[in-house]
Amino acid sequence: MKQLPVILVTPSTESKGAEFADASISLSNYYTDAVITAGGLPQVFPATTVKGIIAQAVARCQGVLMTGGDDIDPKLYAAHLPEALAKTVGPLAPERDVWEKELIAQIFAQKKPLLAICRGLQMLNVALGGTLLVDIASQKPKALNHRRMARKMEPVHEVRIAPRSLLGKITGREKLGVNSTHHQAIGDLAPSLRAVAQSTDGIVEAVEWERPAGRPFMLGVQFHPERLIDRDGVFLQIFSSFIEACERSRRRL
Repeated sequence: MKQLPVILVTPSTESKGAEFADASISLSNYYTDAVITAGGLPQVFPATTVKGIIAQAVARCQGVLMTGGDDIDPKLYAAHLPEALAKTVGPLAPERDVWEKELIAQIFAQKKPLLAICRGLQMLNVALGGTLLVDIASQKPKALNHRRMARKMEPVHEVRIAPRSLLGKITGREKLGVNSTHHQAIGDLAPSLRAVAQSTDGIVEAVEWERPAGRPFMLGVQFHPERLIDRDGVFLQIFSSFIEACERSRRRL
């Protein structure tokens, strides 16, 4: 039997889970199904802040998929928020913020491929020194409605993809219709990142390395490709390209 590349997948956290109302992890099957369909073996991250465990978890996988979820604590990227803006911040998961920042550090230290989706893209930007728009509707009143929760399984707006970008090579397209379920987005882009897709209102929809030469696969997207696989094969190709990069990385070890 062919040995599949192991993909570490980050979960969300819940204060009261299904069993005994304990603190628990939560993960949509759409993520793990996408990894399996693309040829990988998903392994769910144990949601721990212990650095040694995080390091070993990364060491034993061939790549990492960072997923969506709750808002990131604004204290990580903003010294002060006006009261009205602070009220727009949704539920926080402070422990997740801690372990995801350490996870990103380990991914880069161990040179593992990374695919970051939605919150994952935002945490990547914050961890590398960027900031977020705390609430798009409040800070960019002329922006599109990016929180289309009732239509999370279908494209609701287009993004323009930069030519000669990794995302452009994967999709083979200059424009792509995507779903949109977020109220936060990248504000100031981290210095080491390059915006490679934007919606018509200027919201960053995808990032890659500013200087990718010699670095493993890294792609962050603000939309949810795992929910659009059945609509358009280009979204599965995002996962397939990631898994292929993970397989190449494993062969080099």
